[in-house]
Amino acid sequence: MTPDEIENAVTAGMPQAIADLKRLVAIPSVAFPGHPEEPVHAAAALTEELLRSAGLPHVRQIPVEGSFPAVYAEAPAPPGAPTVLLYAHYDVQPAGDPALWRTSPFEPTEIDGAIYGRGAADDKSGVLSHVAALRAFQGRFPVGVRVVIEGQEEYAGERLESFVEQNPELFRADAIVVADTGNPRVGDPSVTTSLRGMGAFTIEVRTLRESLHSGSFGGAAPDALAALIRMLAALHDDHGDIRVPGLPRGSFLGAGPSEEDFRATAGVLDGVSLVGSGSLADRLWASYAITVTGLDVPSVSGAINAVQAVARARVTVRVPPAGDPKTTVEAVVDFLRQVAPWGVQVEIGEYNMGSGYLADTGGAARSALNRAMERAFGRPPRDIGAGGSIPLVSTLVRQFPAATVLLFGAEDDDAAIHAPNERVDIEEFRRTATAEALFLHEYGSATA
Repeated sequence: MTPDEIENAVTAGMPQAIADLKRLVAIPSVAFPGHPEEPVHAAAALTEELLRSAGLPHVRQIPVEGSFPAVYAEAPAPPGAPTVLLYAHYDVQPAGDPALWRTSPFEPTEIDGAIYGRGAADDKSGVLSHVAALRAFQGRFPVGVRVVIEGQEEYAGERLESFVEQNPELFRADAIVVADTGNPRVGDPSVTTSLRGMGAFTIEVRTLRESLHSGSFGGAAPDALAALIRMLAALHDDHGDIRVPGLPRGSFLGAGPSEEDFRATAGVLDGVSLVGSGSLADRLWASYAITVTGLDVPSVSGAINAVQAVARARVTVRVPPAGDPKTTVEAVVDFLRQVAPWGVQVEIGEYNMGSGYLADTGGAARSALNRAMERAFGRPPRDIGAGGSIPLVSTLVRQFPAATVLLFGAEDDDAAIHAPNERVDIEEFRRTATAEALFLHEYGSATA
C-alpha cells in the first residue's frame, strides 16, 4: 500500500472506529476493588472482538493472576520484516461524582467534534487507535504485529509484569508502541520520552476505641482526623515543595508548558498560586509529587458532633523516571510516622508500585514515527515528558533492552483524563490512528 492509500483507508474506516469506540466507552470497566467485575470482563470480550475485526489471525484472552485478563493478538512478520508490539488498556478510572459530569459518564456523547465519556481518551482511544490503524491493511500487515490490551492498568498495572517476565516470547518485539499518552494540544504532535514512576499506599490513624461526643470529650480526647490532617499537611512546605528528606527536585532538559497555558489547562482559579519551585517541566515531569487522592472520613452531609476515632487517606507519590518507587514510598511513610502527633496508632497498607521510564530518542523506529507523524499532523513531532505512570513500560524495557519504545496517543492536556467530563477529540483520534498506520508502513519499508 502507498501512504495515500493508507491515509484514505483509515479515513474511510473512521465511522466504524467511532461507533466501536462508543460501544467500548459505554461499558463501565472500572477494575478497582468494590466495583462490579462483570463490566470489566465485558470490556475484555469486546476488545477481543475488535482485534479479530482488525484482521489479526490469533486473538485470545490471557488470564493474569490476581487481576483481570489481558487480551492478546498476533500476526506473523513477513520475511525480513520487524515485529511491533502494540499496547493499550481497556480498564478505566472510576467516574467519581456524577453531578460533576455534563453528560452521563458511561453514555458516550458526541459534542462539537469530541466524544465525552469515562475512558473515551484514557485509554479506550488507545485501543481503537490500534484497531483503526490495523484495519487499514485488511490483514496484510507490513510488519509482524503483537498486541496486548491490559485489564487493570489504572489500579494495579504491575500485576501484568510478572506474566511478561515469565512469557517473554509472547511480547518480544523490535519496537513497542504504547498508546496511552498524548499531545499537549490538539494537533500538536508529540512523543513522550519520559514517564514518572508511581507509588501509592493507604494510611490509617487510630486514637480511640470509638468516636466520642465532641461536647463531652472535645478538647482533651485526641481526634484521629485532626492528627491525620496535621500529618498530611506536613508533607509540603508553605511553597508547596516536598519536605520529605531524600526527595530532591529533578531537572527536565526539554521545554515545558508556559505558566499561562498550564493555568488555563489545569483550570487554576484567578488569584490562586501554582505550587512548588523550579520550571514547570521540572515539576511536572522530572520531580517527586505527593497527592492525597482520597479520604475516609465523615461526609459534610452526614457529619455528627463527634471526635473521630479513626481516619484513613490514600496517598499517591509520583517518582522521577530514574527514581525507585519502593524506597520513595518508604521515605514518605517514615516521614509520616515521624510527624504523627500525640502517639497516635498508624497503620500502612494497600501498596501499589510502578517504575518510571526514560527513552532513547534515536533509531530506525523513531525515525519512521517522525515521518509518519509529520505526514499525519502536518509537522514533525517534538519530545515531551509525562507526569503519569505506565507500569508495564519499565518491565518491557528491562525484558527487551534493544527494542525502541514509542509513546504517543490521542489524548491531550484538555482531555480531562481521571476527571469529570473526559473527552477525546475525534480529529485527533483520526490523526493518531493514521500516524500509527503510516508508522507500521514506514518501519516495515525502512527495515526491508
